[in-house]
Amino acid sequence: MSHETVKGDAFENLLREERQFAPSPEFAAAANVKEGIYAEANADRLAFWAEQARTRLTWSKDFTETLDWSDPPFAKWFVGGEVNAAYNALDRHVENGLGDRVAIYFEGEPGDTETITYADLTERVKRAANAFEALGVAKGDRVAVYLPMIPEAVVTMLACARIGAVHSVVFGGFSSEALRSRIDDAEAKLVVTADGTFRRGKPSPLKPAVDEALAEDGHTVQHVLVVRRNKQDVAWTEGRDLDWSEAMASASPEHTAVGHDSEHPLYILYTSGTTGKPKGILHTTGGYLTQCAFTHSAVFDLKPETDVYWCTADIGWVTGHSYVTYGPLINGATQVMYEGTPDSPHQGRWWEIVEKYKVSILYTAPTAIRTMMKWGSDIPAKYDLSSIRILGSVGEPINPEAWMWYREVIGAGKAPIVDTWWQTETGAIMIAPLPGVTSTKPGSAQVPLPGIAVDVVDEAGAAVPNGHGGFLVVREPWPSMLRTVWGDPQRFKDTYWSRFEGMYFAGDGAKKDDDGDIWLLGRVDDVMNVSGHRLSTTEIESALVSHPWVAEAAVVGAADETTGQAVVAFVILRGEAELPSGEGADAEIIQTLRNHVGHEIGPIAKPRHILVVPELPKTRSGKIMRRLLKDVAEGRDPGDATTLADPTVMQKIAADLRK
Repeated sequence: MSHETVKGDAFENLLREERQFAPSPEFAAAANVKEGIYAEANADRLAFWAEQARTRLTWSKDFTETLDWSDPPFAKWFVGGEVNAAYNALDRHVENGLGDRVAIYFEGEPGDTETITYADLTERVKRAANAFEALGVAKGDRVAVYLPMIPEAVVTMLACARIGAVHSVVFGGFSSEALRSRIDDAEAKLVVTADGTFRRGKPSPLKPAVDEALAEDGHTVQHVLVVRRNKQDVAWTEGRDLDWSEAMASASPEHTAVGHDSEHPLYILYTSGTTGKPKGILHTTGGYLTQCAFTHSAVFDLKPETDVYWCTADIGWVTGHSYVTYGPLINGATQVMYEGTPDSPHQGRWWEIVEKYKVSILYTAPTAIRTMMKWGSDIPAKYDLSSIRILGSVGEPINPEAWMWYREVIGAGKAPIVDTWWQTETGAIMIAPLPGVTSTKPGSAQVPLPGIAVDVVDEAGAAVPNGHGGFLVVREPWPSMLRTVWGDPQRFKDTYWSRFEGMYFAGDGAKKDDDGDIWLLGRVDDVMNVSGHRLSTTEIESALVSHPWVAEAAVVGAADETTGQAVVAFVILRGEAELPSGEGADAEIIQTLRNHVGHEIGPIAKPRHILVVPELPKTRSGKIMRRLLKDVAEGRDPGDATTLADPTVMQKIAADLRK
């Protein structure tokens, strides 16, 4: 990673944003949190978090100390307290008379549905906890979870949390090698998987990857529990493989949840690195649950009695942990869980689901929003989206044009947009507007949440003034922070705490605008040096997408003998755009877009090459793999593309570039 000073052109010229949208007086008056919460948190940060912990969670034993920071960077939050995640997500709602409230509306990809109440979900989790214990899983043991977006995924995670086992969810799109490396690193005793799932109308297998991962000896897995989801024939290893429904049927529906220490490990989640040993991010119980519950309530203004909430993330990612499994259920929310893709069986599938369940809070990724933009506004226009009152964005910076489309087309010009910044490592949202308080600004995550100390600093670790850019850091410990890298405390220190003395460095560049609001600029290594000028890929992408012809853009810096790096852009055009036609139209489109970037940022930022492509290389979670684009732009074979949602994309792009 480059540690040159992050300043200069990219950060001074960032697209300026004059548009602001204040909450309506009605929304502000009814909002869960009011303006005064910032002052309250600033006056005594630890007292603020202690209050959140005690009001949002039910503790089986109260804590005696809010934060022990005696051995930084190793934090202990809510010391001495004991709490059970599953009890907080389930049993206590049933005990409080909410057993009949819907916890999950499940919508399968083939169109099968299930309505699961809190009472139903509690019984399923109790049975699963008993079944896991019967298989020898005890407190502290690790369980690998390799499942599609089906209710059993949430049941498995909560059953592990209930008995104090540590879950390690591996995204169902990962290969058998990736699965095996994660099983080995965590020394998992049990794997929970499914025969398969459905993808774009066809059965898609999962269990064969587990069989392949466990084909060679030397692993720690004793049993594989298999959910029969798509009813395909799968290989069966007698004695090791067990049928989920049979195991649940024979398990007792009674199980008493006991409190676990606040710092007891809750889960490991591996961040996907392209090289080296996987990095297991460890989250513990009390602090993580506290920040998940607070942020889910405050950022989404959740009204559990009336809202229907839908986070479109897969449980294989941290967003699915914090804002599908833990935050919503601890807060007693009703949520939608959808197994499939946004374009199957048709491109209006998401909006059909919003209309059907009257979804009021939608939380999704900019990649999905830009894809919907590309498909055209006429598709969502066919559905009744009037139930929507809050829109959320997560996963990467959202460019202003996509933000405005989301607000106008999906939110009818009135739903506040909460653009959230956080990471696997932070565990929960760190920067976001509060919808009843903040005047939102297209493209900016804006302000750290109450009780969170985020800053933008220069090379020396000093805060930069408004209007300047630098490195995004967290100055004070926060409840849901990662505690370590599993089995490797030195790597934890080296990776996150060695760059700036006493500060967590996130690896992201950011800018404070003239109002002091924070703009994320992507990874620090996504900053290019063109003829001595520092240019942010995020900024050039935003400039391209601000043109009415462009739906989506990815920008990389390719090595160049003359300028050091040259800007290479890959763009997808909007389906509904009125484009030039006839001879020379392609050249006209490219020249127009180059000039547009020059006008928005400056001549130095004009892309050397612009390639119009039908699709960008994306992982199944929707992240654009810029590394592969850089390989192609520099004339290298992009290599293994099997983790992409469409592995053929790279061949098409490489062929086009050669032309």
